[in-house]
Amino acid sequence: MNAVSLRAIGALLILSSLLAGTPAGAQDYQIETVAEGVTFPWSLAFLPDGSFLLTERDGQLRRISENGEVSAPITGVPSVFARSQAGLFDVLPDPDFAATGVVYISYAHGDEEANTPRVARARLIGDRLENLEVIFTGTPEQWTAAHYGGRLAFLPDGTLLITTGDGFHYREDAQRLDNTRGKTLRIHADGSIPADNPFLGDPDALDSIWTYGHRNAQGLAVTDDGRVFQHEHGAQGGDELNRLRAGSNYGWPVITHGLDYTGARISPFTEYPGMEQPLLFWTPSIAPSGLTYYDGEAFPEWRGQLFVGALAEQSIRRVTLTAEGAVDQGKVFEEIGSRVRDLRSGPDGFIYVLTDEADGKVLRIRPAP
Repeated sequence: MNAVSLRAIGALLILSSLLAGTPAGAQDYQIETVAEGVTFPWSLAFLPDGSFLLTERDGQLRRISENGEVSAPITGVPSVFARSQAGLFDVLPDPDFAATGVVYISYAHGDEEANTPRVARARLIGDRLENLEVIFTGTPEQWTAAHYGGRLAFLPDGTLLITTGDGFHYREDAQRLDNTRGKTLRIHADGSIPADNPFLGDPDALDSIWTYGHRNAQGLAVTDDGRVFQHEHGAQGGDELNRLRAGSNYGWPVITHGLDYTGARISPFTEYPGMEQPLLFWTPSIAPSGLTYYDGEAFPEWRGQLFVGALAEQSIRRVTLTAEGAVDQGKVFEEIGSRVRDLRSGPDGFIYVLTDEADGKVLRIRPAP
């Protein structure tokens, strides 16, 4: 076959891909570096002036300008227990940040003998936090430095969702309603309890609990119409993507598709009465971290889809939602080739990615010119 024929076939393949709306072809997007040299970044948030807030796991909160300049650490951040998986986690601006200047942060508080997840709010004034107020502290404390959850998201009604992990060695607590381990919690922005929380008034349950039976949820996305999607780490396999509904039990550790790290079976059950089934599960584990629901204008063919970051698999997966559940469409943006800690849909319609590295990067995915 001559070179002209090969070029013709290649052109036809590209044309067919475009007509079919193929979203992940190299001709459809470009990946650019916004900032680099950040240390194990954990979360990214967008501010109205076009700058970003970024957390580093070791306890630093930084501002990144529109042109990628990384600030010195913002002062006023509370003391953070930073060890292994513990550290500074999410940062989330208030829905009315332009008027209030308030941001919310989640972090590990305490020391190696007794620590717990916390959430605080404060006003961001220039490059300092002021009037810091703790609005949530997990109970009871743990001696492990693992499985904190740590994701934050606002529901359309202005209430705040908080994910917590099971503390690794306390997995049975995820099924108990007298503690905050392995839960999704719902509170008002000042830390008070909404009057319609599902376990309010139950003497055997904490009023803040919204859902339970989670292992270690590090992905949380809320749509404009109030749907809540969450993913959580399994052990050796059994990573889950769930749609959350108030009062529901998501099964850990009674039902799971994963094995313990010793190779032992955690449970004989993959389903059980009264426990929700995941939309998707991944075995072997991809170690999901970071989740975004894409509703931007830059990539119209991706609207209404989820993007899942993965640590162990060093990947991003695209997930379509269906009437029956969800379909994993496989890996996208494979040229990134790094552990992904977080990804977000920006107000500009582009997708932003944090790489989980000592020399971490903020990447931006935008349409090709």
